[in-house]
Amino acid sequence: MALKQIMNEHQRLVILRLLGEVPGFDLNESILQDGLNAYGLDISRDGLRTQLAWLAEQDLVTLDKVGSTQKAVLTARGEDVANGRAVVPGIKRPRAGE
Repeated sequence: MALKQIMNEHQRLVILRLLGEVPGFDLNESILQDGLNAYGLDISRDGLRTQLAWLAEQDLVTLDKVGSTQKAVLTARGEDVANGRAVVPGIKRPRAGE
């Protein structure tokens, strides 16, 4: 598996998990970028927007425009994927106990 694919799968999982950690299940892209960077998954703002668009196409998040930024909101399906109850190709499956 190519490193780029591994990074994409990890970034997508971490985005879903970050959204699942907060009341309201929503975060803006600035906070998501900081969260990914904190996990060692450095990503540009453009790269993050690409990942968010991909997740939205899979119905795992919804996106709202707030000024010049985006806010991502976790869907019920996205929560299932983040917790390992559902599997979506292109997203790393969490390990048991994580």
